Amino acid sequence: MESVAELLKWVLENLNYWVVTIFMAIESSFIPFPSEAVVPPAAWKAMADDSMNIFLVVLFATIGADIGALVNYYLARWLGRPIVYKFANSRLGHMCLIDEEKVHHAEEYFRKHGATSTFFGRLIPAVRQLISIPAGLAGMKLGPFLLYTTLGAAIWNSILALLGYLIYRFTDLKTTNDVYVKATTYSHEIGYVIIAVVVLVIGFLAYKGLKKKKNKY
Repeated sequence: MESVAELLKWVLENLNYWVVTIFMAIESSFIPFPSEAVVPPAAWKAMADDSMNIFLVVLFATIGADIGALVNYYLARWLGRPIVYKFANSRLGHMCLIDEEKVHHAEEYFRKHGATSTFFGRLIPAVRQLISIPAGLAGMKLGPFLLYTTLGAAIWNSILALLGYLIYRFTDLKTTNDVYVKATTYSHEIGYVIIAVVVLVIGFLAYKGLKKKKNKY
């Protein structure tokens, strides 16, 4: 735990485009790392001292998210379901906060919502980091996978960057660590709102699809 705290401290004290890209790639892979420790503090820093540009923060965060998603996608595609589940049940998998139930939940989400789940899944906490695994297991085409992943990641990173901007604009916080703590609190609440919106959108699309199907007969 001490080493994790030291790593977080280092990231928060050394934020630049490379750090944003690398640690968002880590966050998007199977290695647990909070995106709230990267994007909101970087966006806040961009406003506070002009060392970065807030739009470039979103861009590099999204590039990092794509890299991490591709790691999961190709590992799942090359290794296959038995080895993925074996890893999920291993001690190392548990250290990465992955278990069989989480992988199974991500697979079920992918089965229910198809290719677009790689878009909606990027917006949902607990699904976001793992949705690339079922996409790889299912052999989803790389083009649509990257498109949906990029769109979903860009939206989520924009929300986090906006959060960093609002913290700068409406609070008197002075350090990136304080911004990270505040962003973590707000991002959880935002996550619940996003889940509700995603459920409503999927429900509406499903309803429209059923209605269209009914009208054919």
